[in-house]
Amino acid sequence: MILESRLNDILDKFDKVKIAVVGDMMLDEYLMGNVSRISPEAPVPVVNITNERFVLGGAANVLNNINSLRGNTISYGVIGNDTNGEKFVNELKAREIDFSGIVVDNARPTIIKSRVLAQGQQLLRLDWENDSLISLDIQKKLVEKFKSQIDFIDAVILSDYNKGVITEYVAKEIIRISKENNKKIVVDPKPQNFKNYIGATAITPNRKEALDYLGISKFRDEQDLVDRMTQVKKDLGFECLLLTRSEEGLSIFTDKHERVPTVAQEVYDVTGAGDTFISTFTLALAAGANWSEAAKIGNTASGIVVSKIGTAVTTKEEIIKFYNEIMSKIDK
Repeated sequence: MILESRLNDILDKFDKVKIAVVGDMMLDEYLMGNVSRISPEAPVPVVNITNERFVLGGAANVLNNINSLRGNTISYGVIGNDTNGEKFVNELKAREIDFSGIVVDNARPTIIKSRVLAQGQQLLRLDWENDSLISLDIQKKLVEKFKSQIDFIDAVILSDYNKGVITEYVAKEIIRISKENNKKIVVDPKPQNFKNYIGATAITPNRKEALDYLGISKFRDEQDLVDRMTQVKKDLGFECLLLTRSEEGLSIFTDKHERVPTVAQEVYDVTGAGDTFISTFTLALAAGANWSEAAKIGNTASGIVVSKIGTAVTTKEEIIKFYNEIMSKIDK
């Protein structure tokens, strides 16, 4: 268990650290309205839009989580030279998030996912994206921006949504530059890209991502899980592997295996829980927490956001309250 005084000490340092977030930046658009009739042109509902809002998505949701926890962050990603790109930057500006690491690519659209909702139901989703690999020229520009600011960064998150930004070159260069400058690199991976992250400090796959990487449908038992994850950590050169296990909590693999139970009381929506975990975990590491402390704080934050509807974030105050009420009772 983390003592309350220790938890407060770690959280109080969040505003003194800066996290670089490298990844697939997206914008989520929600168009909300009412349906009162069917279109005479086709058998589809006519939605009278009454409200529109934008939410940071993909790797940008990691930025939003860090910002909500009053940490400092720099965004490194790619947007298009388009109206949606302007909207994306405006959302960052509104939250005072540093966007100096963003590269504009004239050949790609800004990724945006538009959802149409009426009477509390999602009727349609429209995606604008190009998930092919970004060009080598754009890759180099992204890496150069990162390298030029490495002295101002305390830790790095690679947020991989497999939309073409974190290429093998980008991943390996970010890891190389970070290690040369003694910065921790934490990765939220996609299974097909695990080997791009050899030598990163820590990786945070969920159970499905780990199984997909291993090419199996399930673990035979707990010992099989421990053996396989320990081997993955060793093979790919990570200091720490954190396996998120939904209702089974979390497994931490360092020089030993530690289980952390789930702390979620009610689960309404798991959207973005992984982003919340890696954001809080990395902030805690940069603030001086050890592996176990950082994982438990991240686990607590995730337990909060899954009780909220939609892509949600949490705050330091919520973490303290939730940890004192729930986690301290079960974390012996």
